[in-house]
Amino acid sequence: MRLIREKTNIDFLGGTRRKIALFLSMVFIVVSIASLVMRGLEFGIDFTGGVLLEVGYPQAADLEAIRGKLSDAGFDDALVQRFGADTDVLVRLPPQGDAEPAQIRAELQSTLGVGGESVALRRVEFVSPQVGEELTEQGGLAMIFALLMIFAYVMFRFQWKFATGAVAALAHDVIVTVGFFSIFGLPFDLTVVAAVLAVIGYSLNDTVVAFDRIRENFFKLRGKSAEESMNVSINEMLARTLITGVTTLLVLIALLTLGGESIAPFSIALIVGIIVGTYSSIYTASATALLLGVNPQDLIEPVKDPDLIDDLP
Repeated sequence: MRLIREKTNIDFLGGTRRKIALFLSMVFIVVSIASLVMRGLEFGIDFTGGVLLEVGYPQAADLEAIRGKLSDAGFDDALVQRFGADTDVLVRLPPQGDAEPAQIRAELQSTLGVGGESVALRRVEFVSPQVGEELTEQGGLAMIFALLMIFAYVMFRFQWKFATGAVAALAHDVIVTVGFFSIFGLPFDLTVVAAVLAVIGYSLNDTVVAFDRIRENFFKLRGKSAEESMNVSINEMLARTLITGVTTLLVLIALLTLGGESIAPFSIALIVGIIVGTYSSIYTASATALLLGVNPQDLIEPVKDPDLIDDLP
């Protein structure tokens, strides 16, 4: 609480600290990219295609017995796992070729013993491989398009050095968040893509608010270096940043705890993204702009009237 009530004076962008932060960011990015290249992502049915079933049993389900039944019925490579309670089971099957969805549904109902009063088939989803491939392509294009539009927006509102810092921070957030899912083998589906896009918006908002204060202090704190002005600006915005981040995390933790298995990947992606985004808005965005040599003169519009040039100090 004292941190919120009083203005801090932390040297966030000092030479040594800035270098340590950039080094850590590079380590996170390299590890994430290496995991994505070597291990890839555990794509959900949205991207790979296949069949997804949610089945409710009257008592604790025997997963090994369910796998055996599916294998005997010709459904190979089935992924069977608990879905919240011991009585709830989630079954994922690879694409079933040219078989009709109605035929597959009937066979699965017979195999899993679904249809009686005590066993319920709660959800069935069929996604073709072609649809999954299109979603993968469109999801990647959506992220690239968002980053390009953000670069144009920040460059128009501020200056290209700030825009580069903002996009570097957002790219950092996306790579680290997606890399987290690759490292820990978490399921990656359309809800995670939506969460990553939400993280981009959250992180951008933090960055733009910080850049607004930096621009204001560039002119208010005359005689100070760009690094000193940025440090003052970040300290002035620190309480706001922490309050926003902590309150958002509290909601997401509640969502992760009480929302069930289906919402868990979405919640995890947002939690990781909010933490990484808060860090990058403080360090990565401003540090990148400093590396590019940003200074107050970059924000001063050039004088177009030659008669006014002689009046400049």
